[in-house]
Amino acid sequence: MLDEAPTILALDFDGVVCDGLIEYFQTAWRTYCQIWSPAAETPPEGLAEQFYRLRPVIETGWEMPILVRSLLQNIPEADLFADWARIAQQQIQALGLTSTEIAAKLDGIRDQWIAADVEHWLDQHRFYPGMIERLRQLQNSTTALFIVTTKEQRFVRQLLQQQQIELPESRIFGKEVKQPKSQTLRFLNQKFAAKAGEPIAIWFVEDRLKTLQSVALQPDLNTVKLYLADWGYNTETDRNLAHQDHQIHLLSLKGFSQNFGAWG
Repeated sequence: MLDEAPTILALDFDGVVCDGLIEYFQTAWRTYCQIWSPAAETPPEGLAEQFYRLRPVIETGWEMPILVRSLLQNIPEADLFADWARIAQQQIQALGLTSTEIAAKLDGIRDQWIAADVEHWLDQHRFYPGMIERLRQLQNSTTALFIVTTKEQRFVRQLLQQQQIELPESRIFGKEVKQPKSQTLRFLNQKFAAKAGEPIAIWFVEDRLKTLQSVALQPDLNTVKLYLADWGYNTETDRNLAHQDHQIHLLSLKGFSQNFGAWG
């Protein structure tokens, strides 16, 4: 049966394979300091923990220093969870910079950090418990493993290589492809189905509910099995909504490590 083991397992990276919260905050804080030049360049106590809790609201990197700014302005966390998109737009309008300009600053700071001490940068990432062992199992299985992420491919490869996992470039669809994840899944479905001469099974694990909902709206992708990683950057509300959605399956980290037949 197709659902016993997928032909392709597509995984998001940040929030599914790897926890980059420490790096995210440090890069966000450095970018905040460059833009706003605070009197002290040491973040206030408790700010990082607030940022970690609010990470699920962030969709793209430019929002990270804006979130830091919002927290330092004492905007209530409940308001940030409820209305982040509007608040973020208000913040950049008041700042007088575009999201593209902020993203360039953030990317530049990250690149400088990597160029100065790549090992230190890599050490700010944590793979979720049992993840590396599971990835090694998958590499030796009949299921083709792909990474579908908004993180740059080079970063994904460096982090995996640090764990002695070699994934070909052709198996990592990163920020560079500049297309929605639904389009990447469509490409993989068409390519592998044509090669097999029959329909194939694709399972996609993602920690952002909105991304899964977007895929679910694509009629030609209705055979893709969608899983929300409950250990990633999502909220209890997201998980409850996924639980109620017949097209999206809620997956635990323990479940992820088990055989495909136990995924449900």
